[in-house]
Amino acid sequence: MPSRDAYAGAVALVLLLGAAGCAKDGTAAAALAPAVMTAGSLTVCTDMPYEPFEFEKGGKPVGFDIDLVGQVAQRLDVEAKIVDTDFDAIQSGESLNSGECDVAISAMTITGDRARVVDFSSPYFNASQALVVEKGSGVHALSDLEGRRIGVQGGTTGELYVTDNAPGDAEIVPFADAAAMGTALEQGDVDAAVYDNTVVGDAVSSNPDFGVAAEFDTGEQYGMAVKKNGSVELLRTINDVLADLRADGGYDTVYEKWFGSAPTA
Repeated sequence: MPSRDAYAGAVALVLLLGAAGCAKDGTAAAALAPAVMTAGSLTVCTDMPYEPFEFEKGGKPVGFDIDLVGQVAQRLDVEAKIVDTDFDAIQSGESLNSGECDVAISAMTITGDRARVVDFSSPYFNASQALVVEKGSGVHALSDLEGRRIGVQGGTTGELYVTDNAPGDAEIVPFADAAAMGTALEQGDVDAAVYDNTVVGDAVSSNPDFGVAAEFDTGEQYGMAVKKNGSVELLRTINDVLADLRADGGYDTVYEKWFGSAPTA
């Protein structure tokens, strides 16, 4: 005669198999929805302005990143609440791990150092770096900037690239954002500035005296980020949304809206 423990184990196994069967045919309850800090809202940290990824127009946040994270909010059936946040607080993990926001999206390159403090989504954008100088300056590469001042956005991969590749006697000047860096370049406070190639068009179009001297293929990819080891379900939802947008052409539509043409890869 089976023992009580054996009988209980058999019952548990039957219940487990039954639950698995229900899940397979769709009659079981769905997986838990990702938790958000504020009911009805997906709180999103981003560093503005960084056109065309995130900036304000008509008093509202708009841009490529804003549209993408809006798709995540829509999947969760909540509103996206955009919080303008210092980029260093985003890339250091402070804004996510302190509970300031549920997700961060800010044209942020996925790096090993950052992945130690936040969890990244699948990549959603490929980027490189561009060197902007005054036309006729004779500067065609970083190597031409010996003893000169180079503007970078602090805490970015652009700053890291310039630090690693500029002449040793060049002065690297970090700025809080791209707008401040552009102002410094126009006023002659720096001799050159390094931007992500995806936003450099806006930087040079606003001042015809400047142009792109060189581009650097750095193999960068942008990702959304969530709290380290704390938002598994949200991260899964973000990746599902990105995959679906790639599959159904939605990504190409959003890309063309902000960059003028469909992505080449």
